[in-house]
Order: sequence, then C-alpha cells, then structure tokens
Amino acid sequence: MQVAYWIVAALLAVFYVYAGGKKILQSPDELRPMMGWVDTVPLPLVRLIGVLEVLGALGLLLPPLTGIAVPLAVAAAAGLVLVQIGGMALHLSRGEVREIGLNIVLLALAAVAVWLGTSWL
Repeated sequence: MQVAYWIVAALLAVFYVYAGGKKILQSPDELRPMMGWVDTVPLPLVRLIGVLEVLGALGLLLPPLTGIAVPLAVAAAAGLVLVQIGGMALHLSRGEVREIGLNIVLLALAAVAVWLGTSWL
C-alpha cells in the first residue's frame, strides 16, 4: 500500500505543481492556448485554483515524508478530488464534454490516493 500511495501521490504532485504553477505565474494570454476557460473565470479565481493545486501537491507529499500531521495527506487528496469536480462542472457548463477526460483520470487518481491514504497513513 505504501508503494502504491507514493506512486499515485508522486504522479499527482508532479502534475499539480506544473499545472498550478502555470496558473499562478502565467498571464491569461499565455494560459489561453492550453486553458480556453481562463477568459470566462476571473483571474483571481484562476490564481486561487493554481494555489490550491500546488498546496494539494505539497500536502500529498510533505506530511507523510516528515511524519508531521500525516492525515493532512488524505485531506489534500480529497481537496484535489473537489478541484476536479469543479473542473468537470466548468467544462460541462461550457459544453466541453470531450475536455473532461483528463479531469476524470485525475479525479480517479486523487480518489485512489484518498483510499490508499486512509488504509496506510
């Protein structure tokens, strides 16, 4: 279970540090080719989503690595599930049904991290 958790957590962390970092650091013009929805969401909300993604990534890794507040890793994974539910809702509201494939994969991985975390941590 530990190995499985670390694999899933590492994959999610790499993705969310990258995606969240882009949302935090890049301008809407730079984000638009990859994320067409940035024009329909206020920029502060885009930045907040990025911060939540980076914090979720850190929350998956740091508590188990340090042994401090380890249950926060499960909370971080659950938070990332909620981020993906919000992302799917946004895409569906824009009629972008084909765009939710990645959201479904990330939601499933985050749910697996919750499950693995509750059984191991």
